[in-house]
Amino acid sequence: MIVDGLVHLGTSHFGYELDAITALAGMNAVGTDVAIAVPVHPKGADFVPVNDAVAAAARASQGRLVTLARVDPWNGPAAVAELRRAVGNGARGLFLHPGEEHFRINDDRVRPLAEAAAELGVPVVVAAGFHLYSEPLQLGRAAQFAPGNPFVLTNGGQLNISGLMGFDAELALANDNVLVQTSGMYREDFLEGVVATFGPERLMFATAAPQMDMSYERKRVELAHFTDAERALILGGNAQRVFGLPA
Repeated sequence: MIVDGLVHLGTSHFGYELDAITALAGMNAVGTDVAIAVPVHPKGADFVPVNDAVAAAARASQGRLVTLARVDPWNGPAAVAELRRAVGNGARGLFLHPGEEHFRINDDRVRPLAEAAAELGVPVVVAAGFHLYSEPLQLGRAAQFAPGNPFVLTNGGQLNISGLMGFDAELALANDNVLVQTSGMYREDFLEGVVATFGPERLMFATAAPQMDMSYERKRVELAHFTDAERALILGGNAQRVFGLPA
């Protein structure tokens, strides 16, 4: 099974959009079986309707779309309540976007959400690499809020691999519960290094569509130097395990 670890559904306040029909067509074109779908940041910043809209799209997809709940930590207890409600409505995890909701991922207001996700038995996925909001060392600290629960980082744990950012991402990966996604990682040696240093169980295929191209992102994994067994975990096995997907 090929699982895309992240697509964004809806019309974003920040100008990008993807609907379920287009997402499924893109998945068909590149041979993806299942995608993990998250709501975009909506106009008005009310996540309840968009969580419900993505959940409805998932129910209509015959199992090909699996949802994550998106909440804003600035909403405090209401954000925790919305996470619980969305998981009760079928969400398989929590998605946090520090860059778009403007919070530091290692801020104490994130801790109750991380702890609630662990209590509910669902992973946390974080939009990683945003300056001052979700840089690797901040992400490593946030991963410790619930150290026994999977903590998945988009963009290889960083957006800019220049300088020592690759080393910083490795410090985040030193937390045993951290996985990184392949989306946007333009250096194959970094992806190969994650597998060589931490094991193939720590790397997850994702396209982050529509912000990135499904076909191009798939090629990142296909062209990197992995064994067939490693590639099978990266392209689907790890997502199946983390998100509790059927085999």
